[in-house]
Parts: sequence; structure tokens; C-alpha cells
Amino acid sequence: MLKLKIKKGDTVQVITGSDKGKKGSVLEITKKLPLKVKVSGVCLQTHFDQKEGMLKKEGLIDYSNIKLVEKSKSASKKKATKKKAASK
Repeated sequence: MLKLKIKKGDTVQVITGSDKGKKGSVLEITKKLPLKVKVSGVCLQTHFDQKEGMLKKEGLIDYSNIKLVEKSKSASKKKATKKKAASK
């Protein structure tokens, strides 16, 4: 299994492509190769649904085309509690 630096909920920035420079939080990461990431507000695609009409959804972009800007706060809290428990 791969160990990734970017997790769900982290803030990332797109570094290549038509959405270059946009920032957003990670909504989903596909674990199968090739790695793809769904970022909020990036790579918007239109989709027609008969019940709901025209929808705009985020598309998948390649893992190598994003860089980490800020870690999610929940991940850092979990690590801190594990360290405190181990030291006691």
C-alpha cells in the first residue's frame, strides 16, 4: 500500500493544467493506480441529470499535478494524542 503525503481534507494547490493556481480542499483520493484526486472547485465538469437538470461536479485530476498547501487540523490532533499516550 502506498503512503501518501496528501490526505482527505487537506488544502492543495493545482500546479499544472487549465486550473493552475487554484486552491481547494481534497474531497476524494482514488487508491488505484493511476492516482487521481478530486479537489473542491477545481476541474468542474457539467453533467445533465433528468431529475435535477444541469449539474456542475468536480472531476478527477492527477496526483502529480497538485501540491500540499496546508494539512488538515484533525490529522495533527490525532498524532499529538498518540504521542501523549505513548509517553505515559
